[in-house]
Amino acid sequence: MANETGGAGRASQPSDPVLRRLERNAVLACAALAAGGLALGGVGAALGVLGGGVLVGASYWAIKSSIVRLADAIAQRAAGGEAGARRRPRLGAALALLTLRYALLGLLAYVMIARLRLHPVGLIVGASSVVAAAAIDALRTTRT
Repeated sequence: MANETGGAGRASQPSDPVLRRLERNAVLACAALAAGGLALGGVGAALGVLGGGVLVGASYWAIKSSIVRLADAIAQRAAGGEAGARRRPRLGAALALLTLRYALLGLLAYVMIARLRLHPVGLIVGASSVVAAAAIDALRTTRT
């Protein structure tokens, strides 16, 4: 079965230009914020910003993969009759996977703060890089 990207299998990598632009801008914003952290607070602050960027990236990936999986299941069920009904995802398994992903994010945040001793303000600034990217994209689209 071909998906909208032209490949076979799941449509897990849609070629949505808005999402690609947001992802690219978030990486660029995190890099710029890390450079600012290096200039203002030294290496510790810059590493904290990068750590926050890793946290928000992992969270984004968890949300995106869950949504893609849900959309794939809905599309299969709508298109497939018996095949879609037999492969219906279990609510308990989906809830367990979601809980596991967020527990892993919490563990990652704990390790960054308590064990690696990354700068907590830097972590918050890095985690805000996706918000900065969305704001930049919103400003660009309102000007055009």
